Amino acid sequence: MASFSKVMIIGNLGRDPEMRYTPNGRPVTEFSVAVNQSTKNQQTGEWVEATDWFRVTVWGDRAERTAEQLRKGNRVFVEGRFRTREYDARDGQRRVSLEITADSVVSLDRPGDAEGGSAAGSSAGGFGGGETVRPTRQAPPPRPSDDDLDDLPF
Repeated sequence: MASFSKVMIIGNLGRDPEMRYTPNGRPVTEFSVAVNQSTKNQQTGEWVEATDWFRVTVWGDRAERTAEQLRKGNRVFVEGRFRTREYDARDGQRRVSLEITADSVVSLDRPGDAEGGSAAGSSAGGFGGGETVRPTRQAPPPRPSDDDLDDLPF
């Protein structure tokens, strides 16, 4: 039986992307993404913010476009394959790394919104497999009329 792993995150780049080439000449770009989540402490009633850090790797043509167009602080949508890796840190502690091999990286910043006014949200939109995905504001779907509700089977 086949297996499937897919993860989608929205967060902010924690550092500028770093691009390099493998010995075969294949481009690879790496960067980190911070994903924040606010939860309410049940005992104190205070809101507590927690941050998860993901290491993201992008390969091929997408790696080059990502390295050119994204900068630290940019808000991005990343979709790809997820895995965890355990390692021993320099301080001797056992740590877990959350890693994503990206199939698609989309800038959610508009031109001029990002730190330093970078154009990361330019017409390139998505860095995925051929598709261009741009964040858009859509009108809410029309509300069903009473006649439509009469046709429901429940």
